[in-house]
Amino acid sequence: MRFWDSSALVPLLLPEPTTAHLMAVMRADPAAAVWWATPVECASAIARLTRDERLSRDDAAMATGLLTTAQRGWSVVPPTDPVRQQAMRLLRLHPLRAADALQLAAALVLAEHDPRTLPFVTLDDRLALAAEREGFEVMGARG
Repeated sequence: MRFWDSSALVPLLLPEPTTAHLMAVMRADPAAAVWWATPVECASAIARLTRDERLSRDDAAMATGLLTTAQRGWSVVPPTDPVRQQAMRLLRLHPLRAADALQLAAALVLAEHDPRTLPFVTLDDRLALAAEREGFEVMGARG
């Protein structure tokens, strides 16, 4: 199992330069864990690209359908007090946005505070650096 940040999941829904690489990562271990709000973040990316006219309505509908199908197989870390407490700690230590701190906190809680047990997949450089500093093996565009 790997923890997937939304930045790494969007290229599985829409063609991007990193899509082939991330598809290979997913095929190697299809057990994906995500934060509770990840589907909302993915839907936000699809909607933003549609509003900016960088994605057609047909392609947006296809991506939304893929998201609906994909999330059925995800293990979801729910919003709990331990996740919130970890996110607040992470914000003091790393230059993260709130949503990214919640992503990383969810991974820490899922890993039972032993990040060596759970690879972390992200394309976000700031989040990747924080995850590495917390002890995660980070996968994505960086490796």
